[in-house]
Amino acid sequence: MISRRNIRVKVMQTLYALETMEPGAIKPGTATSLLNEKLDQTSQLFTYMLYCLTQVAQYAEIDAQTRASKHLPSAADLQVNTKIAGNEFIFQIINDKGFQVNLEQWKLKHLPEPDLIRKLYNTLTATDIYQQYTQEPGRSKATEKEIMEYVYKEILIKNELFLQHMEDSFLHWSDDAEMMDLLVANYMHKPHLFNFLQLISREKLEYARELLLTVLDKKEYCLELIKPKLQNWDPERIAAVDMLLMEMGVCEFLYFPTIPTKVTINEYIDLAKAYSTPQSGQFVNGILDNILKDLDQANQIKKVDRTKK
Repeated sequence: MISRRNIRVKVMQTLYALETMEPGAIKPGTATSLLNEKLDQTSQLFTYMLYCLTQVAQYAEIDAQTRASKHLPSAADLQVNTKIAGNEFIFQIINDKGFQVNLEQWKLKHLPEPDLIRKLYNTLTATDIYQQYTQEPGRSKATEKEIMEYVYKEILIKNELFLQHMEDSFLHWSDDAEMMDLLVANYMHKPHLFNFLQLISREKLEYARELLLTVLDKKEYCLELIKPKLQNWDPERIAAVDMLLMEMGVCEFLYFPTIPTKVTINEYIDLAKAYSTPQSGQFVNGILDNILKDLDQANQIKKVDRTKK
């Protein structure tokens, strides 16, 4: 569910955090503890995104109660349609024990701003899609899913106030925003397959920890391979993120036999473009490509087919 690209980002961030720490502050277990915190951030965001969906949908009942309690309610005030508050996807989310555990553990219930939820709900109710949904008799799994997909894609993610709220509430929002689209879409498609308490598969969790610990353990050797390729570049002046990404790439070449070298290079080019300087993608590509050629010539690259492992 969570991609390897997302995991690479978390490993990179962990390595960067470790490099900025005082040596005395790094104790046995610090690295994996930091990594677990980074990975938990994705689970926090996913839980919160779905919580916001439930809040917008359930605001229909708040709106109905507020309008009905007016001193002189109009006919429209007394006929607010609350169908969406009973959407089956909403109940599936809020009745999930893992979802509730995450909400409590990370104290996410206090984050939504009531005024923002109200504005999102009002934006939704003004759309033709919503009016069509409320006017359809009965419920079907297809329409229940479609309206919630619409709320996420067209109401939440396209609302500048909501995006600003996410950025203000979660420092790591920009790193995981794209991943949230994928996770929410997958949840809508097969909610029964999701375990809120373990969004990362054991295989990917093992990959994340192994990549982190390998880079830390093989750092000196990786630098021996990287520095000769820097030519006139001063290693001390190269962007720290570029150096970390190249170390990670070299480790994948040498110690992760099921990951094709082409995949490794392409992934770290993309990460360099996204998280470092405008020239970093080309720079990382050139260095990793040169190192790979040397390793190939020395017959040090040993890759296997994952399906035959």
